[in-house]
Amino acid sequence: MLRYSVIFFVIAIIAAVFGFGGIAGTAAGIAKFLFIAFLVLAVLSLIFGRRK
Repeated sequence: MLRYSVIFFVIAIIAAVFGFGGIAGTAAGIAKFLFIAFLVLAVLSLIFGRRK
C-alpha cells in the first residue's frame, strides 16, 4: 500500500509539472488517503500483532 501511495505521489508531481492541475490534485488526494490508510494499518498491526 505504501508503494501505491508513492506511485500516486510521483504521478501527481509529474502532472503538476506539466500543468494538469485536476489530475495532479486527484492523484495527490489518492496518495494521501493511501498513506493514511497505511499508517493506520501499520499501527494496528503493531498493537494487535502476534503475541506470545
